[in-house]
Amino acid sequence: MSQLQAIKWVHLLAVATWTGGLITLAALVPVLRRQGAETGTLRAVARRFGVVSWIALGVAVITGVWQVTELDLPWTDGTLNLKLSLVGVAAVLALVHQLTARRTSPAVRGMLQGLILVVSIAVFGVAVTL
Repeated sequence: MSQLQAIKWVHLLAVATWTGGLITLAALVPVLRRQGAETGTLRAVARRFGVVSWIALGVAVITGVWQVTELDLPWTDGTLNLKLSLVGVAAVLALVHQLTARRTSPAVRGMLQGLILVVSIAVFGVAVTL
């Protein structure tokens, strides 16, 4: 396996961790709420996911930049710029969610989580065209 293939593999694993975690949480949190999970339990799950997801996003960004430089891709390409913009939007939404989660309603948190998920899936869609 070449170095570039290894970087791509790590990049895809990190992105799958980020987006797969979002999908998993989207499926589990409503069920846990309906089953009466305590707020402390849900917060603990969210904090742990936060740690894993921020590490995954950081690894994805680093390996993504590494690929762009290794492959000498043009930074002016519209598709690449769209992907990078969507990654930025997802990261900002995630940060806003994390910073405001304790003082917002479940409906607002759910809306932010849904937006983060939709934007993250859009990143996948754009990435396939690169």
